[in-house]
Amino acid sequence: MLAAVALFAAFYSDWGLTAINLIKWQVFAAFLIGGSIPFLFSSLAIRAVGRAAYLIVNEVRFQFKVPGVWEGTKDPDYAKVVDICTAAAQKELLTPALLAIVSPMVIGLLFGLEALAGFLAGVILVGQLLAVFMSNAGGAWDNAKKTIEDGLYGGKGSEAHKAAVVGDTVGDPMKDTAGPALNPLIKVINLISIISASLMVVPVAGEIGKFQDRGLNPVTISLAVIGIIVIVASFLFSRKSESFGREDVEA
Repeated sequence: MLAAVALFAAFYSDWGLTAINLIKWQVFAAFLIGGSIPFLFSSLAIRAVGRAAYLIVNEVRFQFKVPGVWEGTKDPDYAKVVDICTAAAQKELLTPALLAIVSPMVIGLLFGLEALAGFLAGVILVGQLLAVFMSNAGGAWDNAKKTIEDGLYGGKGSEAHKAAVVGDTVGDPMKDTAGPALNPLIKVINLISIISASLMVVPVAGEIGKFQDRGLNPVTISLAVIGIIVIVASFLFSRKSESFGREDVEA
């Protein structure tokens, strides 16, 4: 969190901002968009874990049908499961990564540097709170299941245990994936904003360290449209049903 605030302060000072006026519609809209990014990123991360887990379970079910694996006379194909995990990690990371890299550039090009600062404020505020919530809530779900398995509320096999398993299915990706991943998300977005801000401003003549927005022109509009297309295309790619595991019909 301190690193994110430091990067935000560096962005504010390096590019000569004197104020961030939330009354401006561009800044306020960017602030709201920034606040939505952690939720969108987290949903992608949780869905990625669910899809990868499904493919691994599917593979395990398939291998148990191979003669000798269930009996222990033949080793299962461990490499296939490793391949599924590796392919899932690489494919599922693409959309969240592009979202973190491209979104601040699109906001800055369309709405200007001050709006980009509002965007960063929204990402930091909501991202930090959401990360704490997910880590704590996910940990609570996980420990609730373990407590029930120790004998509370009927222990294993009880209705309480079945409900706790469902809760832990959501809690694990929240505390192990989405929650911790929000911290690097905030840092990456801040770093990209600092680096790419030079595309969005021009120096003020005769004033050292002062900049003004380039404004909307064919170049900035074209770059912003390309960025939006990249984000939309990455989302469509992530929703494709083609998998890197076995299909249900093979299981």
